[in-house]
Order: sequence, then C-alpha cells, then structure tokens
Amino acid sequence: MRYTFFWLAMAIFLGSCTINKDILFKTPNDYEYSELPDSLTLESKIKPNNFITMNFFTGNGHILVEQGIGATVLTNGGNNRGGNMGAMNQRNMLSYLIDKDGTAKLPVLGRIKLEGLSIREAESLLEDLYSEYYNEPYILLTVNNNRVIVSPGSGGRAQVINLINANTTLMEALASAGGIDDRGIASKIKLIRENEKTGKREVFLIDLSTIEGVNQADMIVQPNDIIYVEPLPLLASELLREITPVITLITTAVLLLALVNN
Repeated sequence: MRYTFFWLAMAIFLGSCTINKDILFKTPNDYEYSELPDSLTLESKIKPNNFITMNFFTGNGHILVEQGIGATVLTNGGNNRGGNMGAMNQRNMLSYLIDKDGTAKLPVLGRIKLEGLSIREAESLLEDLYSEYYNEPYILLTVNNNRVIVSPGSGGRAQVINLINANTTLMEALASAGGIDDRGIASKIKLIRENEKTGKREVFLIDLSTIEGVNQADMIVQPNDIIYVEPLPLLASELLREITPVITLITTAVLLLALVNN
C-alpha cells in the first residue's frame, strides 16, 4: 500500500510540472512596470516595412467631390472621367514599401523619407512636394499592414489584428479579438511596446476591471503592440487532467498485482 501512495505522490508531482504552462510573459511580484505615457492618444507613425497606398487627386480634391467615387491614382495621370472611374482607381492602386532607411520610392519624386510621420503629416508633406508638378494636389494615404497581437486571456492562444483604423483604441483591439476571455483577468492586462528611442520593450500594466480604467481603455494602440490579458491560473482542473492517466495506470497495476498475489 505504501508503494501506492508513493506512486500517487509521484504522479501529482509530475503532473504539477506541466500545469499552466500556456501562460506567457510572467512577471515577478516586485516587477516594475513602465509608466503610461502622458498622452494616451498618440497617433501611430509610419515605420520601416510598412506598405502605404497612395491615392492622388488634383484640383484640391474637387474631382473627388464632384464624381462622388473618386479620381484615378497618380499612375493614370488624372485624365480619366466617367462612371468606371472608381473601378479603375482600385485596379491601378499601388502600394509602396517603406524601406529600412525610412524612405519610400514614389512616382516623380523618387525617394522620400516618411518614417516617423503620422498619416496626416505624410499627406501634407507629399502635397507640398507634388505641388511643384501638379495643380493643387490632394493625397490620401493608407498604411496596409499595421497590426497588433492580442491574447484575450485564454493562455497561449492569440490573434493578429489588422489595424484598419489608424487610431484604434485598446478597447477596440480587444473587441476585435472577441473581448476578454472568461479566464482572463481584466485587472492584469499587459501592453508590451517597443520603445523607439531605446529599442527595448516596455511593459505597461492596465486595469480595466473598474470604471476608473475607462481612460486607459481609450489608449491608442501602436503597430506591433502585444496586448496580453493574463489568464486565471487553473490548478485543480489541470492537475486532475494531468494525473488522471497516471492514476489509472497505477490503479490497474495495483489490481493486477493483487490478483497475482491472490
């Protein structure tokens, strides 16, 4: 009988080694989190490896207003008119890569540095530069591949969320991932972000469990942020799941041994 208790204790010990192994980004109790920035509504900036789409209009956007569906992009020269203008605009739309040096190779202008600019700042810069070649240029830019990673509180499961809106809030990103999981702890949301100056990762602790956290919920997420909702550790259920096969094996062995001895 004493061997039975020994093997049972070993099963519990071995099972406990694999409990809650799906929890990521663990921090010690005395871990010092970074302070939240003074402005939680910082606009996202253009970064290397972004793909930007540029729509180009002349006449300060008059064609865009008059036609209702837009004009053609720069590659068409802005000369097409008529009902098929919107379809032609989509067909000729081009994306431009922001290289590692922060520049993009654009028609007519050549290489222009756009890294570190917001969408509005980049549009204004390009309108000024293109004004030397076109009459009252009107430019609309879109970043196509901005995304964040959201783990909603179920352990290791995560989703890649595309930032369609340039000013997506933390709450919108969580909602896009289906909201906080039943196992997630709303008071322990870790937002991991790269510091552009130091190149190191900063970890912010956000509490959305009370109404006081509503301002933090409006925080604008930045491309490549990691939003990790810490999950509630599962002890009893995972321990039982891990040791059940071992207990079954031990029980079977004990029964067989008892039958042999009899």
